[in-house]
Amino acid sequence: MSDSRKIIHCDCDCFYASIEARDNPALIGKPVAVGGRPEQRGVVATCNYEARRFGIHSAMPMSTALRKCPQLIVIHPRMDKYREASDAVHQIFRDYTELIEPLSLDEAYLDVTLATACHGSATLIAQEIRQRVRETVGITLSAGIAPNKFIAKIASDWNKPDGQFVVKPHEVDAFVRALPVKKLFGVGKVTAARLNDMGIETCEHLRSLDEAALTEHFGSFGLSLYRLCRGIDERPVNTDRTRKSLSVENTYAVDLPTLEDCLAKLPDLHQQMEVRLARVLGEYRVSKKYLKLKFNDFVSTTIEAMSPATELEGYILLCREAHARGNRPVRLIGMGVRLERGGGQSDGVQEQDAAYDLQPRHRQMVLPLE
Repeated sequence: MSDSRKIIHCDCDCFYASIEARDNPALIGKPVAVGGRPEQRGVVATCNYEARRFGIHSAMPMSTALRKCPQLIVIHPRMDKYREASDAVHQIFRDYTELIEPLSLDEAYLDVTLATACHGSATLIAQEIRQRVRETVGITLSAGIAPNKFIAKIASDWNKPDGQFVVKPHEVDAFVRALPVKKLFGVGKVTAARLNDMGIETCEHLRSLDEAALTEHFGSFGLSLYRLCRGIDERPVNTDRTRKSLSVENTYAVDLPTLEDCLAKLPDLHQQMEVRLARVLGEYRVSKKYLKLKFNDFVSTTIEAMSPATELEGYILLCREAHARGNRPVRLIGMGVRLERGGGQSDGVQEQDAAYDLQPRHRQMVLPLE
């Protein structure tokens, strides 16, 4: 890990909902969710903090959100407005550095190591960016400042909304050591439960396992866990990211014994994928959809279909065909799309997937969402 880098992770607060409240002040103080229509099995793309008090969160079915909060104001996404606001935010970023890695419309990494503004202080740069976004775009932004991307991303969530948090190089070890393992990228509910069952709840506990043990338990993801729990992340800020695909997947604690059990898991995965697609619709379009199964003997099969549609029914058909290839218990299901440059429209609410590569070489690994 290079202690000399200065990385800022910028993340707009409740981005879609904030734009809606900015444009319609009558929404301020009321629970608001932006997403798909409940009668079309739409999901929540984002919601404001008033809605979150009712237990509403991204990827939740909108029908469930309305049951939790009957007074919830549901707004269909206005992608043109969100892209316009995103362009304005990113223009502010460019006043400080050209080393910008956009992750979505409302989120980006900035490498300000060589920046001269604000006397080269990453902390002051982040403060100034936040102030300018508030004054010119009319929304708030939170920031994390750290020597690497992994720590900066976690730090940006530390003082939300409208805040920032700094982790200095000499503070990285203590900061990471105390983190719950569920904070690590790729560690969802299933993996966290497995770790907890092993007596591992924090990164300090995780450090008791060497690379061999982590690889034995978690496969190739074990190496990432080994590095993450030590705060190691050598990835540079990548200014030329071209996404080829987007996916969600889940490894189940108990194998799914039948095809019907697999089909029952598809709606949740589909909702997660739909949420993730939304933020890339302006730049990409769907060219194919695919579904992956990993059977209980660790043999995998993937089936694709040329189609721009991402409806659930299409994935049900793919799952039936993929399952017939093995016809045995399934330990993992993955669902995704192949992408091409160029914007497109969709009736669903979708969001971005997270690709994560901890190595300085360019070997990319898509982490599971659980």
